[in-house]
Amino acid sequence: MSTQINGNDLIEIGYKEGAILGAALKINKKRTGYNREDMLVHYKRILENPAAYLDNKVFGKLATAMIEEANAPVKEVIALNEQPVVYAIFGIEHIEDGAKAQMDVAMRLPVTVAGALMPDAHQGYGLPIGGVLATKNAIIPYGVGVDIGCRMALTVFDIPEAHFYANEDMYKTALIKHTKFGAGHGFHGQYKADHAVLDSSDFNATPFIKQLHDKAYSQLGSSGGGNHFVEWGIIEFDARDAALNIEKGRYLALLTHSGSRGFGATIAGHYTQLAKSLCNLPFEAKNLAYLDLNSEAGQEYWIAMNLAGDYASACHEVIHNKLVQAIGGNVLAKVENHHNFAWKEIWKGEEVIVHRKGATPAGKGVMGIIPGSMTAPGFLVRGKGEEHAINSASHGAGRQMSRTKAIQNITPLEMKAILAENNVSLIGAGLDEAPMAYKDIHKVMAAQTELVDVVAKFTPKMVRMADDGSKED
Repeated sequence: MSTQINGNDLIEIGYKEGAILGAALKINKKRTGYNREDMLVHYKRILENPAAYLDNKVFGKLATAMIEEANAPVKEVIALNEQPVVYAIFGIEHIEDGAKAQMDVAMRLPVTVAGALMPDAHQGYGLPIGGVLATKNAIIPYGVGVDIGCRMALTVFDIPEAHFYANEDMYKTALIKHTKFGAGHGFHGQYKADHAVLDSSDFNATPFIKQLHDKAYSQLGSSGGGNHFVEWGIIEFDARDAALNIEKGRYLALLTHSGSRGFGATIAGHYTQLAKSLCNLPFEAKNLAYLDLNSEAGQEYWIAMNLAGDYASACHEVIHNKLVQAIGGNVLAKVENHHNFAWKEIWKGEEVIVHRKGATPAGKGVMGIIPGSMTAPGFLVRGKGEEHAINSASHGAGRQMSRTKAIQNITPLEMKAILAENNVSLIGAGLDEAPMAYKDIHKVMAAQTELVDVVAKFTPKMVRMADDGSKED
């Protein structure tokens, strides 16, 4: 029989999962002279009468915690509105019921003002991916998402497509040398990049943010796992674009998709838990816990979120600068947009907080990039400023298979065949990112013609993704 005491042993004698159980197990690691049987006897007695153990050297802290928990005021559950605020759905035929159900819950929050669901929407945590939610003076950490400030960045070169095909080995070498992927991965020593964002005073805003500086430094200029990528492709302009000053034609382009790495993920986890401890919502809305922007916690998160967004942008800038220097050529244009973020915007005459969790800003004249998959085209777009969409559009094609389902249903041979069919060279990635796991980007774009105008089409040709099973979004 084991001499150790585990959580199941304590649950069997009456403990419940939570902080008290954790505190009890921590004591068990020390024991200070008690054997297993003695410990279990005391654990049971302290449950029955914690006050008797307040002065005990071994169990005193546990007894105090039990009494404090028992006397702590019960937080009142914040009631949801009976009916959801009416919201617009674009491409409803492409959206699963789970995503719509999640959006319905979000639209019942007492702080909700407006919402919209994009045609690439699918189920997530709290707010669905592809969900846009406007709130009154409240910020929802899970409405922003785990990968804060995740974004697209595009560089268009004056290099003709023929040069790419004639020098693929050179482009592949540059891609491998200057990118790094996957959860926890970063750069060390002489390979570390530098950027002005690391000198931001916001890193000193709170002790929590400050202690993340080294993590941010080590991962600067790297990319996440999951659907994050760096890729070479050909972008085609069917007509001259005056705003970008690019003539009709086909050009080499660099497209990247990634976010704020472990820095943003740690911020998201910390403030999500803080929001849940302060905002007691019903079970079905737990992951939509929000922070009042007038509160200290709300202001802290707002600073941290914006810093993570700046950091994500810096990561893309480092990647693009490295690859521009590696291949040469003049840059004709750069376009960047982010999702997984919250903005202060004016909607119907009042300031609201617009959460775009996997949605592209598409205000009138605003440029954005909407990717398809590793074999499907992406689109450079210009927003139309559609009010019912809260000035938003989709952030991609959207998944039609979960990662698990894709791995179970797609074979390596099928993946290899579709890559060959589309003349795409792939470095890394798993079956969970196979093109068949995504919705048809052409149908998604057709569902949002009132939201954006297409400026150019980008076709992937050489794609690099994480190859270690990382699942950052």
